[in-house]
Amino acid sequence: MSNLRQAFTLIELLVVIAIIAILASILFPVFARAKEAAKKATCLVHMRQIGVSFALYMGDSDDLLPDARGLKATFGDGYRPWTSWPPSDPRCGWATALLKPYTKSDDIWFCPSSKTVFDGVTQATQLTTAGKVASTYWMWRFDQIGDPITTDNLWGKSEVQAIADLQASAGPTIPFPTGVSEIAMVWDPYFPRTIPTTPAAVRGKAVHVGGVNILYLDWHAKFNKDRRVN
Repeated sequence: MSNLRQAFTLIELLVVIAIIAILASILFPVFARAKEAAKKATCLVHMRQIGVSFALYMGDSDDLLPDARGLKATFGDGYRPWTSWPPSDPRCGWATALLKPYTKSDDIWFCPSSKTVFDGVTQATQLTTAGKVASTYWMWRFDQIGDPITTDNLWGKSEVQAIADLQASAGPTIPFPTGVSEIAMVWDPYFPRTIPTTPAAVRGKAVHVGGVNILYLDWHAKFNKDRRVN
């Protein structure tokens, strides 16, 4: 009986490597999509927790939304409207400080995908005075600090007044709301490719593929598809 062992031939080895490469090319995108879906779900959980903190604040404040224009002007790196897009400053670091008594963790102010997509993008990140990231979310209804308060901003307003004012402001960029469930409060950062002033480096980008997570004034959050982003 021969003591020689049967080994793989070079061709057999190459076939095995080719099969592994094909399987990897099929499975890696699946794993990437699953990972992104998990991050998107985590982001929605964070938004819902922000909604709870807002609701608790309003319960202690005569059912009024906060008027923290002074805090917004001075928090962290301050109020910084841009000449490109967005034309104001929807960052919401101020809310992390104001609502801290109602939040259990600072982690709720971060989308898990934001660092990967918008790392170093000033418009998508609110910094503290110590240079740390305070929040990666936007609040368009709290993006101005002037006086009087514009109808598209909700500083210090009740839900009833918020509905009435946004109905008066309705137009191409502000949908006509019929109730609090249609009033958006918190957004993931996004940069529409349809707006000419959007910086070229981020044009068409969003934190999540194909759309944006949004928290509404009845404190439900959902993913909204948006054709203006990739």
